[in-house]
Amino acid sequence: MLRLSILTLLTLCAFAGNSVLCRVALKDTAIDAASFTSIRLASGALVLWLIARARADARDGRGNWLSALALFAYASPFSFAYEGLSAATGALLLFGAVQVTMIGAGLWRGERLQLLQWSGLSLALIGLVGLLLPGLTAPPLGAATLMLGAGVAWGLYSLRGRGAGDPTRVTAGNFARAAPMALALSLLTLPQLQLDTAGIGYAIASGAIASGMGYALWYSVLPSLQATHAATLQLSVPVIAALAGMLLLDEALSWRFTVASIAILGGIALVIARRGPRRS
Repeated sequence: MLRLSILTLLTLCAFAGNSVLCRVALKDTAIDAASFTSIRLASGALVLWLIARARADARDGRGNWLSALALFAYASPFSFAYEGLSAATGALLLFGAVQVTMIGAGLWRGERLQLLQWSGLSLALIGLVGLLLPGLTAPPLGAATLMLGAGVAWGLYSLRGRGAGDPTRVTAGNFARAAPMALALSLLTLPQLQLDTAGIGYAIASGAIASGMGYALWYSVLPSLQATHAATLQLSVPVIAALAGMLLLDEALSWRFTVASIAILGGIALVIARRGPRRS
């Protein structure tokens, strides 16, 4: 039990670390967003491939180009969004968009929500709208829109990955396919190309550790977690990112962000806690 708890905590910290690493790279180093994306996906693909190769008992799984496109559609706007967002705000917007997308997909497939769940979903949406309303402490609309788009793409990627085979092998295959897409983006934005040692290091850490090792760890602990517990645990990722942003990046939390966080995370928690297999 202690081992499971430690591994789960490390995984959640890794997921939050993606936001922190991307933000600090684009804020404090010279690397451009497209190059960060390319290096992140390439290093993540390499680490996931090595992990998959080392697991002799893994099921078959290769990934596919459509899922790779969804992965690229997440990773690219994620990087560009962090040119204007704090680590905490970006993580909150991403998480909110992912969960709303997956809940919406469930409703599309015929899943029924109870009154308390509808209240939770409404509260989460109000929180997202409140966070984006114009004002002194509102995040830049362009960057926020990019992050919301990244969240929708990640939600679709997650939905496509269900039952696709060994998750580590599938993710390795998707990362390998998405990396050339990111490289093509880097070539299209070649005039903006900027690289430095620190920025490259942050991008490799994001891809190899926070993404590659993070996803492999998550897939290893997921079978031991109930679905509801796994989803609820992910509520802590924006909170961890906010704390890391405060400690490492000197980011201040506004009242707008605090209230929006309570509404978004609390609302999603209400949906997850009572979500069941009911279908029409």
